[in-house]
Amino acid sequence: MQEMAHIASGVVPLIPINRDLATPLHRQVYSGFRDAILRGGLAPGQQVPSSRALASALGISRFPVLDAYSQLNAEGFFESRVGAGTFISASLRNHRRQINHSVQTPAGSRTVSRQVSLFPRYELSPWRHGWGAFAVHQPAIDQFPFEGWSKLVARNSRRPRLHAFHHIDPLGLKPFREAICTYLSTSRAVRCDPGQIMIVSGSQQALDITARVLFNPGDQAWIEEPCYPLVRSILHGSGCKVRPVPVDREGLNVEFGIRRAGKARAAFVTPSHHYALGVTMSISRRLELLEWAKHASAWIIEDDYDSEFRFESQPIASLQGLDTAGRVIYIGTFSKVLYPSLRLGYIVIPPDLVEPFMSVRFSMDIFPPYLFQEVLTEFMSSGQFVRHIRRMRMLYRSRREALVESLQNEFGRLVEIHGSEAGMHLSVTLPDGYDDVEVAYRAAKEKLWLWPLSPCWTGPGARNGFILGYGNTSEEQMRNEVGRLRKLVSA
Repeated sequence: MQEMAHIASGVVPLIPINRDLATPLHRQVYSGFRDAILRGGLAPGQQVPSSRALASALGISRFPVLDAYSQLNAEGFFESRVGAGTFISASLRNHRRQINHSVQTPAGSRTVSRQVSLFPRYELSPWRHGWGAFAVHQPAIDQFPFEGWSKLVARNSRRPRLHAFHHIDPLGLKPFREAICTYLSTSRAVRCDPGQIMIVSGSQQALDITARVLFNPGDQAWIEEPCYPLVRSILHGSGCKVRPVPVDREGLNVEFGIRRAGKARAAFVTPSHHYALGVTMSISRRLELLEWAKHASAWIIEDDYDSEFRFESQPIASLQGLDTAGRVIYIGTFSKVLYPSLRLGYIVIPPDLVEPFMSVRFSMDIFPPYLFQEVLTEFMSSGQFVRHIRRMRMLYRSRREALVESLQNEFGRLVEIHGSEAGMHLSVTLPDGYDDVEVAYRAAKEKLWLWPLSPCWTGPGARNGFILGYGNTSEEQMRNEVGRLRKLVSA
């Protein structure tokens, strides 16, 4: 194919006009010229056709061409000469070499901060983006009360309050924080007032802000072994020395943690529903952990990510509610219990840390967006939130039972089931000799989204297995999907 065509008194790149595209015609013309100039196909000083001639050649109206020429003139790609016509801007000669090589980057010529190297390489594994059987953190979207929710979104969009346009508060919308405070005090035994609550973009941002406030490079921090891998990412990025502490049937082994790193700066825990084994921390371990934090002047970061869904008993009271020394930072999220892309969570901050948390938050992104705070405030105050949680608790219990029964029928004693008493997922461990990551990659090709368990370990001793979500899979589907899982593991 020829690179350029001659039209009367000008040269123009071949511009493939496609009327079926959503891209407007003027944008297609603009992009054709711009791309040709940047890759060196059109040289500075070359004349381009008149708008009338180009429109005729392309078989389109003159108006899109005029719009494109106007934009190219405004951006400096074109220049008009009175009585002579339109030309590729002569000023681009000084940048010709840069333009011709603009997309060629010599290997190793760009540097980034040392801190970037502390973060694990970004890699979106296939099981993280698939939607379907066994995917983790996926709720029963088909059961979400979209009708009531959409009415609240529409009403708050049509008649927003003034502070929705301009109200700078790093903590977030006060009525929303008041609603959260009421909910936490009744359902989670959390002790706080609205002035201690900060609205964040999910629990991951909560962890990031907390790490920025608490840690200096070289500080030690306990993490559970195994643990949620993104906790490690945050701590490594802040320059912390991660100290894995094993989890057994009673939760975090506090005695082991004290022996290994008694002067650690903080401990990150999921006491109500450990990620990923599902263990609930015993009351003796909770009190032991609080006692250590008090005497070591350490902090406890309690991630309470899906504690609303407990099936064998009432939800377990929070660790924060037992704290008498103000050493617990409590993190919760709506993204797990409502839907993932909502990206709304909160931090309950000890009173003396509120000011530094606000300083960090303001420097990061000033304050959280307001629309969905308004919507969720009404969703909670009207009782819709609590009713939805109750319905989902019953539904997830039924789906959990179907998954456990199917696993037992298909696998027998081949797998060991962990953490089936709460949450939206459970874990299974396999005997030695299986490669859970390799199986998970093969399963993704079959549209089964198995999260491998072994990456949750930091050190040696990792166990192979899978984290199996059951929130978005019906009881009828579950039996068939477990059968498919059995064939994959057997292969």
